[in-house]
Amino acid sequence: MALNLTVDIDKDSGFCFGVVYAIDMAEEILEEDGYLYCLGDIVHNDEEVARLKAKGLRIIDHAALPDLKNEKVLIRAHGEAPETYRIALENNITLIDASCPVVLKLQNRIKTSYDQDEKILIFGKHGHAEVIGLQGQTNNEALVFQDIAELDQVELPASFTLYSQTTKSVDKFYAIKDELIKRGYEVKANDTICRQVSNRYEDLGAFAKQYDKVVFVSGKKSSNGKVLFEVCQKANAQSYFISDPAEIDPTVFTTNDRIGICGATSTPMWLMKEVKAALEAL
Repeated sequence: MALNLTVDIDKDSGFCFGVVYAIDMAEEILEEDGYLYCLGDIVHNDEEVARLKAKGLRIIDHAALPDLKNEKVLIRAHGEAPETYRIALENNITLIDASCPVVLKLQNRIKTSYDQDEKILIFGKHGHAEVIGLQGQTNNEALVFQDIAELDQVELPASFTLYSQTTKSVDKFYAIKDELIKRGYEVKANDTICRQVSNRYEDLGAFAKQYDKVVFVSGKKSSNGKVLFEVCQKANAQSYFISDPAEIDPTVFTTNDRIGICGATSTPMWLMKEVKAALEAL
């Protein structure tokens, strides 16, 4: 028996402008040249990466970059450390730089702080592509932490400059800043969080409350996806995380349920439409 689900996609979900820009650039070159190297996954979404690979995108890691010569290599929205540009210059590699403007601005601010001998703390995810690029602006001297508890065992300087990965929670950033000031440190805080991402926190909560159940679509590697899914769960306990339509569990839905579909800034709209079609077919 059909479940007769009513399914809506959140109009504000889908790629942020930085990801749209990188994918547009990649597709343009793939159309012209038939192939293009990309340093790391162009977006933290396996389905979108597979779609672009089928068009000729070749994903390489940083270890492979020095072996490449006289080629074009795409830098994705997350940005890169100065070392990448140095290798490219040496190897006659043409960099197609699709670094997000918000990330580039942040890199420049961190570089300026570093050049002025400021001690730098970065609130961000260890090993994240954007964070590696940010740390690179400080010759890898900046201290990266993803939770304030990590700082309990660290001897911090009396004064420092605090930055954040662009996709972190604004509320958490300010809570960390306040806590560090309360602990007696002199903190020069720079709110460098992308508003296109942070505005979604509020909008997404309001969206999730309107439905019986929420299906959140995101790649498992997306840190932004993890944060936004938590926002959904907080607003609507019956929120379910999936990466593709095959992961839909029909048993969690009831006849005539109203379902809201939303996703991370790295989730393509075409994938959310596939999830919608799969739900409507139940």
